[in-house]
Amino acid sequence: MPTSNAETTLYLRHTFAAPREKVFRAWTTAAELKRWFAAGADYVGELAEVDLRVGGKYRIGMKYLPDGTLHVATGIYKVIKAPERLVFTWSWEGQPDRGETLVSIEFHEHGTSTEVVFTHELFLSPELRDRHMHGWQGCFDRLARVLTG
Repeated sequence: MPTSNAETTLYLRHTFAAPREKVFRAWTTAAELKRWFAAGADYVGELAEVDLRVGGKYRIGMKYLPDGTLHVATGIYKVIKAPERLVFTWSWEGQPDRGETLVSIEFHEHGTSTEVVFTHELFLSPELRDRHMHGWQGCFDRLARVLTG
């Protein structure tokens, strides 16, 4: 089991021009997740299943448009404190070599905006962390457009 350290932990901060409840809902509602969970312009949100309760499971997927490959992440909700905090496990279906990681998200209200403090930890290598950083940044860019659109 990997341990958390700076080399295998991803930290992102982003302020979204939307109220905290709306940003939290975007992370916890299947219809909203499908709108923005895509790692970049070559991807599209394809599926989202959410059982939003501690111990409940989620399944979200994005399709890589050039070849139609579906990338599906699954996990279990560990902490749900609406609209302040969300913690869930993360693993890729069909890719056990990537291991199970942990995502923790804090939602901080700043007037009509929301700062998201995002931590994704327990990667098996810095390379896996960096690949996820690229993907999450693409997702955050799309989420920002969805929230203000």
